[in-house]
Amino acid sequence: MLLARAPVRLSLAGGGTDVEPYYSRFGGMVVSATIDKYFYALINPSEGPGVRISSSDYRAFYRRPQEEAPVWDGDPRLPRALLHQFGISRGLSILLVSEVPPGTGLGSSSAVAVALAKGLSTLRGQRLTAAQVADLAAQVEIEELVSPAGKADHYAAAFGGINAFHFDPEAVSVEPLPLGPAVLDALHSRLLLFFTGAPRTVNGILQKQRQGIERNDQRTLAALHVLKAAAVETREALLAGNLRQIGEIMHDSWQLKRRLSPPVSNPRIDEIYERARRRGALGGTTAGPGGGGCLLLYCEPDARDPVAAEMRNLGLYQMDFHFDFGGAKVLMDSKAEAARQPVPLHRGTLSWREAYVF
Repeated sequence: MLLARAPVRLSLAGGGTDVEPYYSRFGGMVVSATIDKYFYALINPSEGPGVRISSSDYRAFYRRPQEEAPVWDGDPRLPRALLHQFGISRGLSILLVSEVPPGTGLGSSSAVAVALAKGLSTLRGQRLTAAQVADLAAQVEIEELVSPAGKADHYAAAFGGINAFHFDPEAVSVEPLPLGPAVLDALHSRLLLFFTGAPRTVNGILQKQRQGIERNDQRTLAALHVLKAAAVETREALLAGNLRQIGEIMHDSWQLKRRLSPPVSNPRIDEIYERARRRGALGGTTAGPGGGGCLLLYCEPDARDPVAAEMRNLGLYQMDFHFDFGGAKVLMDSKAEAARQPVPLHRGTLSWREAYVF
């Protein structure tokens, strides 16, 4: 048995500038923080032909016979594409488990891809770096499955921590932000995360944004330039410990996103956000591209309790969290553990299933 996990993330600034049509021309920058909500991939050898996949996040069960060619449609497309990438068509049972509900906008699909890439590469005996895991996961999701998503979430899930990601045509640079314990504690205490109960509609929003970039739409490009500048300012504010400025940047960026793409919000989200502001929140944003999912709010300490109470009164579920600094990792590899233990002598020849206990 092999158990791998990857964290989801909170995007603090710059989302959308990690999409290839934009960063290949102008360069992109995203600042994000991973949190202790994880996506797990439990990989087991199984008897018989084919691969079995069950998932709590996709709410699906899938089995592909060994002789069938992979087809990239239907759920769960992402794990099927990754199995194909590693040339695996039989002898595995995979259980995917998420600590967050579907449609939160916290980058769960990227966490799925990263956790599976980490787990399957380990199964194959490959020692991939965090950057290689992120690149592989992004390639499968964006290129193989033709997703309009960017790369920042894959890198966040692979590396963990609070980072500034710099995107250029040739490479992605990862800049861990060295925040001291006092700043980390203060930032954590000022960020509130709520699930609105309505899953977000990510692909349509991202597809329209990508089309605007490809058409050289000046309104779209100008907005993305401002969002990239907001990422630069957020990085500087974090390093300086000027946390109040982060709330102000979040508010300005949210207003810009709503003007750029009205579907990122709706009347309910607008009402929730305005009620939060009236209770003292400085700023906020929907997690991910918008349209629903989770709402991230920045509050100074004296406003934290009033804002949280107002959100609960509106029917939102508060998600407690801490920052994650581990990134994608293998938590258990029974085969590797067994290989390090002496195998008792037996009469006759043992099959690998008899020699290793899972």
